[in-house]
Amino acid sequence: MAQFGKASSKRGKPSYFMSVLGVTIVLFLLGLLGWLGINSKKLMQHFKESVEVQVYLKPNINDRDRVALQDSITRLGITKNLRYTDKEAAKREWVKSGGEDFSEFLENNLLPNSINFNVKEQYVDSASLANVTAQIERNPIVDEVQYSRAVVSGMQRNFRVVTLVLLVIVILVAIMVIILIDNTIRLAMFSNRFLIKTMQMVGATRGFIARPLNVRAVFNGALAAVIATLVLYGLILVAESFFPGINSLFDRELFFLLFLGLLAIGISITFISTYRSVLKYLRMKLDELY
Repeated sequence: MAQFGKASSKRGKPSYFMSVLGVTIVLFLLGLLGWLGINSKKLMQHFKESVEVQVYLKPNINDRDRVALQDSITRLGITKNLRYTDKEAAKREWVKSGGEDFSEFLENNLLPNSINFNVKEQYVDSASLANVTAQIERNPIVDEVQYSRAVVSGMQRNFRVVTLVLLVIVILVAIMVIILIDNTIRLAMFSNRFLIKTMQMVGATRGFIARPLNVRAVFNGALAAVIATLVLYGLILVAESFFPGINSLFDRELFFLLFLGLLAIGISITFISTYRSVLKYLRMKLDELY
């Protein structure tokens, strides 16, 4: 039996190499899609949380009432950040953004004091913001509440389309990954069909024949996942050198979870495909192998 094991090692090396290479390429493509999916969600979160709500205050209010309003807005639990902008700061921001300095022909600053805040991702929708706006406007020191309603509405619609498209792509790629890895393993096992049958003919049990092949399949699947992850990480590092903003989207914990997902997929599919192939050749007659 030891001789058969050596023969298996010698004959199997080329096919194992090609199977690892094939699985690595497929897992890399799946990992790339997964990374894009992770970052698309973070991009959606970034765009949603960039929506700013401006609460314009009535003139001549005291600081105590203004602080009380800020506290009441904070207690709503929807704010990512909140800041108070007095009229002088608002004027500086207006000029900085390209607006005309009206102090040259107006004695008084007509810009109102305001409380500005960004909303947490889960509350950026038309219904939630309309409800929040209504609550804040009931405060007697509030003159008006403004935010870009058109942007919020368009964001909801566009994100639904993007989510649906990504879901369809993920399902299609997942099916392709299973088929491609299964075919790659079956082709690798095809070169070992005579060895499997010979071992069966000399009395080796099914478990004895399948065990080393299954162990090898698990190793190859894990190796392919590790290589695919390293190549993907290298590609991300290269991309960061050209696009520095990518670094802010990189989440090590999510990337590690992505690696674990690739590892699980690589091991499970290679193991199942190898096991099915071994059973197939064990059930076939010798003349059917030609």
